[in-house]
Amino acid sequence: MQEFVGVDEMVRQHAVEAMAKAGIEAGTNFEERFHRHFPDLHHLFHSLYGSRSDWADQLTALVLQIARSWQERPAELKVLDAEREANSGWFLSNDMLGGVCYVDRYAESLEGIRARIPYFKELGLTYLHLMPLFLAPEPHSDGGYAVSSYRDVNPKLGTMEQLRDLAAELRANGISVVVDFIFNHTSDEHEWARRAAAGDPEYSDYYWIFPDRTMPDAFEQNVREIFPENHPGSFIQMEDGRWVWATFHTYQWDLNYSNPDVFRAMAGEMLFLANQGVEILRMDAVAFIWKQLGTPCENLPEAHTLLQAFNAVCRLAAPSLLFKSEAIVHPDEVARYIDPGECQISYNPLQMALIWESLATRDVSLLAQALKRRHNIPEGTSWVNYVRSHDDIGWTFADEDAAELAINGFDHRRFLNSFYVNRFPGSFARGVPFQDNPKTGDCRISGTTASLCGMEVDPAEAVERILLAHSVAFSTGGIPLLYLGDEVAQVNDYGYDREAGHEHDSRWVHRPRYPEEQYERRLDPSTPEGAVFAGMERMIKVRARTPELAGTHLIDFATNNRGVLAYQRPGQHTRILALANFSDQPQSLPAETFSGYSSAAVDLLSEAVLQLDDGVTLLPRQYVWLRVTPA
Repeated sequence: MQEFVGVDEMVRQHAVEAMAKAGIEAGTNFEERFHRHFPDLHHLFHSLYGSRSDWADQLTALVLQIARSWQERPAELKVLDAEREANSGWFLSNDMLGGVCYVDRYAESLEGIRARIPYFKELGLTYLHLMPLFLAPEPHSDGGYAVSSYRDVNPKLGTMEQLRDLAAELRANGISVVVDFIFNHTSDEHEWARRAAAGDPEYSDYYWIFPDRTMPDAFEQNVREIFPENHPGSFIQMEDGRWVWATFHTYQWDLNYSNPDVFRAMAGEMLFLANQGVEILRMDAVAFIWKQLGTPCENLPEAHTLLQAFNAVCRLAAPSLLFKSEAIVHPDEVARYIDPGECQISYNPLQMALIWESLATRDVSLLAQALKRRHNIPEGTSWVNYVRSHDDIGWTFADEDAAELAINGFDHRRFLNSFYVNRFPGSFARGVPFQDNPKTGDCRISGTTASLCGMEVDPAEAVERILLAHSVAFSTGGIPLLYLGDEVAQVNDYGYDREAGHEHDSRWVHRPRYPEEQYERRLDPSTPEGAVFAGMERMIKVRARTPELAGTHLIDFATNNRGVLAYQRPGQHTRILALANFSDQPQSLPAETFSGYSSAAVDLLSEAVLQLDDGVTLLPRQYVWLRVTPA
């Protein structure tokens, strides 16, 4: 074993002994990776826990845990590890396409998902996010985000063995499985929480539990309420009188990562899922995972250190595993979680919100500003671009960005909320408010893409808006992600509140069940379902054969027209110039707009040849992907 620069000799020796104890022999590829990555793990773990007298023993125990997990890793996943290590940018390909669904609502069970693999291949999926499917309280589970076990699938959906088999079959068909890793909290029914509630001191230290209100009051001086309608503050009282931290719902108890036992326990859960064939973990609520008195307990530096340390664990025991960041916070903070050593991919909430903002205002100024200023991210990372997700829409733009465009952020959010819940005259949208506060005008927006685009008002225009919105997600750079059902223009489920546990959560309006009749109409272009499906299918196929659309890099392009969004995707000798008209009127761009290009261009979507020296006119809600050659 070679020396490790910057690693304490005693720690190094203990780590080597732990590997030997796990049966790892010298000269293996694990030993080589250990030499490469252990110094980082040592540094990060010491940064988090070095003030504790037992930190070296904890690190040794972690190394033993990592080595044993590698020994247990199935051979076919080790092959995948080697392939991904040789091609670390595999997820930057222009043929990447994501889909997301709730297992029960889309296919009833894991076996139902398995039966839909032929459709996933027809669509072109290479990434399938199965929404939380683990054991959770019933009927109140926060959509599965209150986890009672990371190793047991909800029996209504299937078993862990079925998940493992499904992951293998999807992988054989070129589709990576993505699941949520809810690591900020567990449900109060998790075994750890049950033991803590029973007074077990070991497991009480897994959570932020205090005997009285002294420390909760001190923390809450700086911590904001997330779900004030569920409970005030961040703490709830347990049955025995103690107080436990619950950032979100009362039945979701926050884990205490200042305790290294919690880090090791969650590393074990993470590696277990990786060994079932999960290839990407959606790291839920990353902004909240570290608490420190006297701070807002959001976006703290240690949250990043924790993610980096978990990454170092995975580089040793599951090298192909990727992390996806879920951080619905200020755009500057979102970007800080994106890094090859932290979260390699990330939701793009700002782009999502501003697509909807542009549809409402018919003005692309904020979206164009965001693409210019906030889109490009480090090499080896990728956005996940989406038009909507399982969650509500919040207006996450920065007030300072809006102010540069003479937009008052507070007033603009009130307008957008009013527009998307049909409280604004002339609105096409049929959204439903989430956490509505009529006094302040504050709320967030629920609704399927089709309903928010006006399918119940004017189907023809709604189809155009749906495709326009997705044209941006598909061409700006990153992994496009479809909420399955949106590709056939599925509308709201207005009977959501008749299901147990959904009565007070309007987000279920945009989590409808599988629309079988709409899928049957997807091949009939005379129907809204067929028109949307055909448009998306065209974008998917064109994107997959257009090398300029690989990766995430984007070059700004000014149209001097507030109704027309434009940006460039660079290639070796050519570029893709994307133009998208968000206005309700035709927009003409004069020839001088394109003076930097040769005159002839081809719209890859329609295959039409355009003469740029004649200018370009776009119909209302029209979008084009022009292959252009710099002059």
